[in-house]
Amino acid sequence: MTLPTERETTELGSKKELKSMPFITYLSGLLTAQMLSDDQLISGVEIRCEEKGRCPSTCHLCRRPGKEQLSPTPVLLEINRVVPLYTLIQDNGTKEAFRSALMSSYWCSGKGDVIDDWCRCDLSAFDASGLPNCSPLPQPVLRLSPTVEPSSTVVSLEWVDVQPAIGTKVSDYILQHKKVDEYTDTDLYTGEFLSFADDLLSGLGTSCVAAGRSHGEVPEVSIYSVIFKCLEPDGLYKFTLYAVDTRGRHSELSTVTLRTACPLVDDNKAEEIADKIYNLYNGYTSGKEQQAAYNTLMEVSASMLFRVQHHYNSHYEKFGDFVWRSEDELGPRKAHLILRRLERVSSHCSSLLRSAYIQSRVDTVPYLFCRSEEVRPAGMVWYSILKDTKVTCEEKMVSMARNTYGESKGRLDNLLQSHGVETLRSKTGQTKYFQLANPSSEPPRSEESSEEVNPSSEPPSALGPLSC
Repeated sequence: MTLPTERETTELGSKKELKSMPFITYLSGLLTAQMLSDDQLISGVEIRCEEKGRCPSTCHLCRRPGKEQLSPTPVLLEINRVVPLYTLIQDNGTKEAFRSALMSSYWCSGKGDVIDDWCRCDLSAFDASGLPNCSPLPQPVLRLSPTVEPSSTVVSLEWVDVQPAIGTKVSDYILQHKKVDEYTDTDLYTGEFLSFADDLLSGLGTSCVAAGRSHGEVPEVSIYSVIFKCLEPDGLYKFTLYAVDTRGRHSELSTVTLRTACPLVDDNKAEEIADKIYNLYNGYTSGKEQQAAYNTLMEVSASMLFRVQHHYNSHYEKFGDFVWRSEDELGPRKAHLILRRLERVSSHCSSLLRSAYIQSRVDTVPYLFCRSEEVRPAGMVWYSILKDTKVTCEEKMVSMARNTYGESKGRLDNLLQSHGVETLRSKTGQTKYFQLANPSSEPPRSEESSEEVNPSSEPPSALGPLSC
């Protein structure tokens, strides 16, 4: 470290000139002048000097004129009170210069001056597009909301506002989402772009997407959130976020990729349909019964059809499996139309649909819904600051239906009850599940609801195939 010092010169006037000296020389001079004695200590600083090696040979400031031996390496100061370094300097002019340099280095990358709460960039601090870039635009970090567990159709995302106290002013966040699968060219299919300020806060978005704004542990920190309520089950989605400042610059991208949970099935209804199909196939099948069986199997979803097949084979396979009986009773053409729908079920979901027991439950989760109180004028997007936008927020509830998979009904009931789900059995033998107000622990994990999810990942073996 080198420090500038002032020296009043010559007989010709009161002209001042600045020179530089090594920090160790500065300390030696202070010690020599008794400025650091016990009677005159500088507030907040305690200095200890000892021999600890030598300065590197490349440092010309460490060489003493006329002496071959190098001066000792400066020892780290012991600080007993934390204060800005420039406050330790006595000269007001030097203190202000030091303060300005530190502020510029921290907030403006050393390429501009801090004016109030923004950076005035130097002429050399402009990018190829002619935009000032001395104040960096941080990258937002997109993540799954920890308070809303993803389901087959609902996903909630959030990020912390990246606007610093001084410098860049964030005008908007742009969120892109698209479904990615083997039939889609990800480079050609761009998905849908949503402006947080213009589309979501203004209310121009659809009812399937809602925006929120809350505060973290520190009131000055804003947390933005977006909840998607109309996604497709068992779909691989890619979400991308970037910030836009008031000068039109874009930040680096932040990406989250996840697969939504498998489609919901009503296991009791699937078992009833399997019994109905067996009764229609049993004995002589008339044309009316054939049509009834065909219509019933075509009306259910592909996942429900897979579960119907599972129940049919579990109970009646000794009389012929589901595929053979369908071809025999309905004919090859109608059977093919029904069975080819099973190909739509992914390998991951098909393994869960083979579970011995599947139970359904509905969770009610709160989320924030915010609307802007201001009308942003067209063409002025870049010149408004998102953090200053006045919004009105209210808490709403979203219902999220889930399936829970298990190999043992007793163990499944115990697992649900341990996570705050009460079971009631009706007179008909059906089991209903209700979420308790204060569950004793966290809810069960979804089978696929995390960033960069691996579709082949398996649940804990101790619980069997489990999902919510």
